[in-house]
Amino acid sequence: MNLIPPLSVRLLVVVVLLVFGVLPAEALILASGGGARVAGIAVSSGATEVERFAAHELAAHLHRITGASFPVLTNDAPPASVILVGGGPAARRRFPGVDWDRLGQEEFVVETDGRTLLVAGGRPRGTLYAVSRFLQDECGVRWWTPWASTLPSIRRLEVGEVHVHGRPAFEYRESFWYSAFDADWSWRNGCNGQSSRLTPDKGGRINYKGFVHTFYPLVPPEVHFAQHPEWFSLIKGERSTNRAQLCLTNPRLREFTLDRVRQWLRESPEAGIISVSQNDWYGACECHACKAMDDAEGTHAATMLDFVNSIAEKIEPEFPGVAVDTLAYQYTRKPPKTLRPRRNVIVRLCSIECNFREPLAHPSNAAFADDIRGWSAISDRLYIWDYTTDFGHYVQPHPNWFVLGENLRFFRDHHVRGVFEQGAYQSHGSEMAELRAWVLAQLLWNPGRSEKALIEEFLHGYYGAAAPALSRYLERMHAASEGQKLTCFSRTDAAFLNARSLTEGDAILAEAERAVARDPVLLQRVRLARLPVGYVVLSRWEPLRKEAASAGIAWPWGESRKAFAAGWAQVASGLPGSPQTRVTLLSEGGLTPEKFISRFDKDP
Repeated sequence: MNLIPPLSVRLLVVVVLLVFGVLPAEALILASGGGARVAGIAVSSGATEVERFAAHELAAHLHRITGASFPVLTNDAPPASVILVGGGPAARRRFPGVDWDRLGQEEFVVETDGRTLLVAGGRPRGTLYAVSRFLQDECGVRWWTPWASTLPSIRRLEVGEVHVHGRPAFEYRESFWYSAFDADWSWRNGCNGQSSRLTPDKGGRINYKGFVHTFYPLVPPEVHFAQHPEWFSLIKGERSTNRAQLCLTNPRLREFTLDRVRQWLRESPEAGIISVSQNDWYGACECHACKAMDDAEGTHAATMLDFVNSIAEKIEPEFPGVAVDTLAYQYTRKPPKTLRPRRNVIVRLCSIECNFREPLAHPSNAAFADDIRGWSAISDRLYIWDYTTDFGHYVQPHPNWFVLGENLRFFRDHHVRGVFEQGAYQSHGSEMAELRAWVLAQLLWNPGRSEKALIEEFLHGYYGAAAPALSRYLERMHAASEGQKLTCFSRTDAAFLNARSLTEGDAILAEAERAVARDPVLLQRVRLARLPVGYVVLSRWEPLRKEAASAGIAWPWGESRKAFAAGWAQVASGLPGSPQTRVTLLSEGGLTPEKFISRFDKDP
C-alpha cells in the first residue's frame, strides 16, 4: 500500500501551513561537508573564565563530531549566523524572552532564533551545563567514564527549532564512585559535589569545610578532655571519649565550638557549607540536661539540632552565605517533635539501615520512609546520604541496580535538595562501578528518566556486543535476590549468592566474553564485570562445591582453587598502561587483591 500522499496533496498542506504560520522553522545547519556553516562560536568581552572554557569545549566536541572547525570569537556584535555561548550583550539583544537577571547558578537555556543558536546559563555553572545538555540531547554525545565516550560522526549537523530552559532536580549532586571524581566527567554529567575535582575554570563545586563526622576534629579529645571532661559524653555515669560524642547542652562547649567553626570558615573562604556533625558511632550524652531534651522531643536528634541551630544563628551575621550541615544518622535519624532546623541548617538524612534490594518506599524500608517524611515536613534544606555499594565487599554482586531511579524520585517527591550517593570510592574495578556512577549522575540530574533504559544505554555504549548478555546477568542476579535483605554490608554467604545463581550468572558472563573476544578493550571490561562472581566462588569454594554436588549442578570453575585464583588475580591486575583496569582494593577496610589471593595458595 502506498502511504505517501500525492504531490498535489503535499503541496496543499505546505500552502495551508504557510498561510496559517505553522510551518516548522527551517533547521539551522551548523556544519556540512566538513565545514562550519556558521561564523563560529561567540563569547562576549565580559565572559567569565567558565564561559570561555565552555565555548572551547563546545568547539572541540563539534569538531570531533562533524570534522569542521568552529573558531571561538570574542565579539559583542557577532554576525547573525553564529553560536552564542553565555549571556553577553548579543545574547540579551537577540533572545529578550530569556529572563537573564533571574537565571539561577545552574539554570541553562538552549534556544534557536533563525540563524543563531544560543547556549547559555546562569553563573557559575549554567553555561557549562548548557553545553553539556546540548551535546548530549541534540548531538548524541555520551561520556560513560573518564576514559570511554561516544561521539557520533555527523557530517551534516543541523538543529531544528529548540527552546529549552532547564535546571537539575537537586542543588547538590554527588555520584561518589572512584571514576566519578574526574573533573571533566563530573561537569559533563552534571555532578557538583565535594569530591569532584572541579577547578574554578570548570565551574567549581559546592565546597564543604569538614565533610562529615567533625565533632572530634572540632573538639579534639586528646587536647581538651583532661581539662574539660564535661564537654564529652556522660555514658553510664562516666565522662568518656571512647566511641562517644559531645555534651551538646554544655554552654562552655557551645562557645568553644562556635569559635572553632568561625576559625574554620575564616581559613576556608571558599566553603559554602560547614559540617558540624556526630562521630561515626553511637555514644550520645546521657547527662541530665541532654537526656531531658532528647526525652521531651522523642529523639537524640533534639540535642543535635538545638546545638547546630545555635551555631548557625550565631555565625550568620559574619557568614550569611554559609549553611551548617549535620547528620540524621543512626541514633539521630528520627526527627524531633517540635524543634525545627534553621533556614541555614542542612540536615543530611542517612539510609544506612535500609534494604537496598527494594525501593525506599517498600514496606521493608517503612521506618526510613517515615523519617524522610518527617524531616521533609520541617526542613528547608534536606539532603540525603545514600548507600549504593557493599562496603565489606566492593567486588561482589550487589543487585540494587533497578531501584536507583525509584529512590531518587522518592527523594525528589519529598523535597530533598541534595543527594550524596556513596559508592566504592577507593579503587577501580568494583562491581558495576562505572555503570552505577553514570546512571546515578543522569538520575541526579533528572530522576524522571527510566533507570532501566539508562542501564541498557550504558551497557551498549560501554560493553558493545556484550550488552545483551550483561543485561540478562543483571536480571538473573536481581531475580535471585528477591525477598532478601540487601544491606551495604552484605556477606559472601548471602542467600542469593548460591551455587545455582552463581553458575548460571557466570555462564551468562562467559557468553558476554565470547561476544567481544576480538576486542581487547571490551574484553577486559567484561572480564572485570565477571570478577564479582569469581570473588564469591573463591571466598566460599568448599561449601559451594558441596551445594552444587548436592543439587546436581555442574561445577564450571575447575578442580584447582589455586589455579582459578591465579586467573582471577591476573584479570584484577589489569592491562599495562590502563590504570582503570586494575583493582587495588576489594573493601572499604583495605583488603587488597594480593592479600585476598594469598588465602588460596594451597588447594583444599
